[in-house]
Amino acid sequence: MKKLLRYLKDYKLESVLAPLFKMLEASFELFVPLVVAQIVDMGIKSQDVGYILKMGGVLLLLAMVGLICSLTAQYFAAKAAVGFSTALRNDLFAHIGSLSYSEQDTIGTSTLITRMTSDVNQVQSGLNLTLRLLLRSPFIVFGAMVMAFTVNVKAAMVFVAAIPALCVVVFGIMLFSMPLYKKVQRQLDSVTQSARENLTGVRVIRAFNRQEDEIRSFDESNSRLVQFQVFVGKISALMNPVTYVIVNLAIITVVWISGKQVDAGVITQGETVALVNYMSQILVELIKMANLIVSISKALACANRISTVMNVESSISAPQDTEVRQGRPLTPVKVQFEHVNFAYKNAKEDSLTDIHITVKRGQTIGIIGGTGSGKSSLVNLIPRFYDVREGTVLVDGIDVRSYPLLKLREKIGVVPQKAVLFQGSLRDNMKWGKKDATDEEIYRALDIAQAREFVDGKGKGLDLYIEQNGKNLSGGQRQRLTIARALVREPEILIMDDSASALDFATDAKLRKAIREETKDITVFIVSQRATTIRGADQIVVLDDGMVAGLGTHRELWESCMVYREICLSQLSKEEVQ
Repeated sequence: MKKLLRYLKDYKLESVLAPLFKMLEASFELFVPLVVAQIVDMGIKSQDVGYILKMGGVLLLLAMVGLICSLTAQYFAAKAAVGFSTALRNDLFAHIGSLSYSEQDTIGTSTLITRMTSDVNQVQSGLNLTLRLLLRSPFIVFGAMVMAFTVNVKAAMVFVAAIPALCVVVFGIMLFSMPLYKKVQRQLDSVTQSARENLTGVRVIRAFNRQEDEIRSFDESNSRLVQFQVFVGKISALMNPVTYVIVNLAIITVVWISGKQVDAGVITQGETVALVNYMSQILVELIKMANLIVSISKALACANRISTVMNVESSISAPQDTEVRQGRPLTPVKVQFEHVNFAYKNAKEDSLTDIHITVKRGQTIGIIGGTGSGKSSLVNLIPRFYDVREGTVLVDGIDVRSYPLLKLREKIGVVPQKAVLFQGSLRDNMKWGKKDATDEEIYRALDIAQAREFVDGKGKGLDLYIEQNGKNLSGGQRQRLTIARALVREPEILIMDDSASALDFATDAKLRKAIREETKDITVFIVSQRATTIRGADQIVVLDDGMVAGLGTHRELWESCMVYREICLSQLSKEEVQ
């Protein structure tokens, strides 16, 4: 939490003024019982209507000034809290974006979303309440006790006994319930995760007709949350009756002591009313304080969870220099894997073992293998989405770890397995590849990606509206647009990670032909499950259980690699293979 307080540095003035104005409001509130005492003793006793109206005006003035102070305090507290949460949310978002795939995989998407949304909101609410009430409530409690001593010392001794008893009850219940509230928050995370999974996977759920099972699962998770909340609510519910019993006993004691003193002429009836009012103020503030501490506890728990994410450092570090060996002559070797071993975080075994591959500039490399053989893992090492455990990955003869990430990834266009498009126009989506891309460059990329025909068919050109995740497009259309987005970048290296799986064979063939003819200087990596997709590549890498089982052309591998032969025979006839 201490590390997060730095986000208040731009709101130091607001952080001081908010509690200051709140304490000013409290000061005016402490004078109210004294004014009421004067009304009782001077106005009501002597039936002086003018005096009653006069003092009533004083009460109204105190109320107005207190209201102005309260609104001012709320303004400054809200400004500081909202500014704090805005800066925190921006930095948290940027920090999450800087994490490597390894850290994001380990933490989990749902956890990161919860930290970005509900946790930050909880911290904002806790900070707002802290600035307004943390000093006000203790000030009222002890101020009321001090004011009671100015009225009558003997009766005020009841306050000395009642306040510790109230504190024991209020803070005892609070200390018992705080861990339970944390348990409630954890269960709330579980409910949130369940809801998110159902909303994002609604089509799969309906496809398998599992609505009833998911409803039952969510109901069980939600019921546990209700049980936790009811249990902690029952404990917290003890606070009001127990504190009211103590306060009422104290009031009875004050009235009994004051009554005797009134009969003896030591104090007046108005002063007795003032003592009762001070006791009531103490009760209200202690209840506020207890609720405040519960809110602060929740906020601190959320702040600690945010700090945990903020403290996670990316396993991928890169130099900050903007230049990498400028003026270096072009090498014939574009990408090279030198005895690479790679394992995912917390994995017991390597996903890739002793990979040694040399790729020349302008070559097309096909990568094929069974499910889980390490195809995607291999190409993800080139843009440093992950780092190797052992060995080296070289681009233009330079270790990828020596590149600034921005400089490295400017060279590479990636078409991921899952076609992801963003809400907005087609033009906006294409400019993810190149910010200043012209319409002509975009249309050229669409032509190569075999997407021009269906885009023109929509009748809106580059202004075609794309819904979130491209839900208004078919799977094949989404894939072609993601390929076009990568081509707009005019990259030196193009990585297509099984990105044509939704295309028919004819469109796939046209796509491969267009890429081969229109991107001659680009080094292309094609990951595919289809033998037909990669058979025309300059080199084919056959992976089997994370190791290179074969490397060569289609003809060479057909003759020498049993794994490749089995893949081809499972998909093609012998005539087609030839």
